[in-house]
Amino acid sequence: MKHIRSLFDLTLDEFHQIIALAGELKHQLRTGDRVEHLKNRTLAMIFEKASLRTRVSFEAGMAQLGGTALYLTSDVGWRERESIADFVRVLAEYCDFIVCRAISQSTVDELASHNVLPVINGLTDHAHPCQALADYMTLRETIPEIEGKQITFVGDGNNVARSLLNVCSMGRIRFRLVGPKEYHIQSSYIEKVKEHAGWLDFEQGTDIDHYVRDADFLYTDVWTSMGQEAEAAVRNAAFRPYQINKTLMSKAPAHCKVLHCLPARRGQEISDDVIDSASSLVFPQAGNRMHVQKGLLVWLARMNGMIT
Repeated sequence: MKHIRSLFDLTLDEFHQIIALAGELKHQLRTGDRVEHLKNRTLAMIFEKASLRTRVSFEAGMAQLGGTALYLTSDVGWRERESIADFVRVLAEYCDFIVCRAISQSTVDELASHNVLPVINGLTDHAHPCQALADYMTLRETIPEIEGKQITFVGDGNNVARSLLNVCSMGRIRFRLVGPKEYHIQSSYIEKVKEHAGWLDFEQGTDIDHYVRDADFLYTDVWTSMGQEAEAAVRNAAFRPYQINKTLMSKAPAHCKVLHCLPARRGQEISDDVIDSASSLVFPQAGNRMHVQKGLLVWLARMNGMIT
């Protein structure tokens, strides 16, 4: 059974299949052609963390594909009243897919290990594959010949940055991360990414001017993610020199565009005059979450023999 626990679950060919399918479905939607590829199919959405984009994009996407999405929180009693093994086996009697937005990667891995339903990682402490796929789709739409272009991630080498590293490696995009050294991506993960895709052009450092001057895209995320609130003061102090603002943008090429996975802490990692500027791709980027996840769902349905 095919799952998307992280982007390591995809071959290069599968990665490009999903992106192409997402583009087709987006075009169909814009022309008013809502093909019900997943008619009468049901997606169980298990959320341990708050969500806007992940929840609404999956629910809206399933509706557009003719299916239904069920939003499940702690009230269903998983892990409290019954084991994950029993919980997922029961869901398999009712549903066709699971998307799980979890605190720990181990939760998604355990759900997938039972091989009773295709499982999609909707975000964990380790990875955010759906966000990275949407990011790549946004980059390709902006610069169709995206290979060899550079994206500079300004901030924390977190789950979003790690998945973006994966997607840049698979799409042959130069990736640079700039931020305090103690928040860089671990070398063991970098080697795993290179081994998976067979190609990697990556550097990370602390000199923000150096890594911005050749950037085709700048990307940032919050300095303190959910679950890290106790570290907020330390993180805010460490990342303060790494805000994306008009001064920083003036050091980047004139064509440079800006991305943010949202939610944004305006005035911290990014200023209002950048996120709301003509250089910002932030809201089309958020829109692509739905389109790429529709592609992912239809692709998984085909791979797992649900549809032809």
